[in-house]
Amino acid sequence: MTSIDPAEIAKFEAMAAEWWDPKGKFKPLHMMNPVRLDYIDTQIAAEFGRDRRNLRPFEDLRILDIGCGGGLVSEPMARLGATVVGADAAEGNIAIATLHAQQQGLDIDYRATTAEALVDAGERFDVVLALEIVEHVADPAEFIATCRNLVRPGGLVIASTLNRTAKSFGAAIIGAEWVMRWLPKGTHEWNRFITPDELSGMASAAGLDVVDRYGMVFNPLTWDWSLSHRDLSVNYIMTGRHPA
Repeated sequence: MTSIDPAEIAKFEAMAAEWWDPKGKFKPLHMMNPVRLDYIDTQIAAEFGRDRRNLRPFEDLRILDIGCGGGLVSEPMARLGATVVGADAAEGNIAIATLHAQQQGLDIDYRATTAEALVDAGERFDVVLALEIVEHVADPAEFIATCRNLVRPGGLVIASTLNRTAKSFGAAIIGAEWVMRWLPKGTHEWNRFITPDELSGMASAAGLDVVDRYGMVFNPLTWDWSLSHRDLSVNYIMTGRHPA
């Protein structure tokens, strides 16, 4: 079994060189990243009793960034002291991520591999991050179950994706792809978006306790992102805990 969808991998291979261009095709992720990172940092610190005021609060924690792309999240996690494995099925992404980490002086274990291969190799982590990847895999429920198998008891799976609503079609496809042209047309397929209740159900079926979920909301007037406990209509992020 494999979670990868070759057509989806090809889309991101074609854009690999632009991962670290804040004005390029990944501009929406660069804009959203501070809010996304704030949520992730808060969840990890709370679960493992870490003080975010420390310079390297995640020392001794092993984190997997599955579908890591160019490393937009792997690098901040490494700077916070975590031992980071960044995995992506697109070899072009791994090449870009590895080069950029070397330029930044960061030691990140990047691998062109799949979640299933990591399970087969007996890999286990304190935290698995599955960010903006669930809507691109072949079988989301199986993928979430695989992520659960990669987490040690007491660890976290943190996943972010897009809700399947009329508003998300307008924002993520019409707005980001057709009007603003931040992404090539066809990057997202609306029928592959996953509602929060669907993702919660997948997590519960996999044996995870869903402990938190928030929306990530873009304000076109202030041109910035914020977290919202009530508005999960477009982008959202969710935390599941592997029962100890």
